[in-house]
Amino acid sequence: MAKKKTTTQSEGWEMKDRRYYLKNNTEPLTYTIPSKHTRKHALLYFDEKEGSQRELRYATNQDSPFVDEQEGEATLGHIIFRDGNLIVPKQKQNLQKLLSLYHPLRNKSYAEFDAVEEAGDDLALLNAQVDALNAARAIDIDVAEAILRVEIGSRVNKLSSREIKRDILVYARQNPVLFLDLAKDENVQLRNFAVKATEAGIIKLAQNQRSFHWGSNDRKLMNIPFDENPYSAMAAFFKTDEGIEIFKSIEKKLK
Repeated sequence: MAKKKTTTQSEGWEMKDRRYYLKNNTEPLTYTIPSKHTRKHALLYFDEKEGSQRELRYATNQDSPFVDEQEGEATLGHIIFRDGNLIVPKQKQNLQKLLSLYHPLRNKSYAEFDAVEEAGDDLALLNAQVDALNAARAIDIDVAEAILRVEIGSRVNKLSSREIKRDILVYARQNPVLFLDLAKDENVQLRNFAVKATEAGIIKLAQNQRSFHWGSNDRKLMNIPFDENPYSAMAAFFKTDEGIEIFKSIEKKLK
């Protein structure tokens, strides 16, 4: 009987050594992924040309990763990542094709290293870092404080102006995309404003964290929606017609 032909995904295949790495920056000492089809770990590939599911397995003595193309006794092999990496030499074409083309965990648990793609990612990251550092260097100290409060909480109160300027630059370099998003988010600054007003005693948060009150006479300012962060709710309140007037009053008292 004629064997099935391997799916056309392998057309134009380049023979070379290949490296694979675990995603999400994980680097365990060893990490094993399924190398054969079982009830617990389905190792199947849907061949659109054939219109059917085809069983996969890594057999060290076979040329194809498809069971229906393997002949004779199969010597099964393990697929093990060490320190988050797996280097497969060009001589192991069956394993390379299994990992690069057909394995269901491809681009989920692991990915193939691509120098061109990596260079593009590095360039995008470097550009983002440059943009973030330029923005951080020019940012107002109050905005920098608001952004750092998101990261380190009330500890920002103990930092000097120089420390805030230093830490915001470090934060921008390490988290450029997040920093740029926070720098554009006015709610971050409004939340920080609400926290500072609370710390100054101008307003106070009820013990049950369900409402804000004036610190001077305990008059209620607003109720906090269920399951919402109190300071996020206050930031949204500051944008309302009533909240704008309260914001202006608090601003005068903070000065």
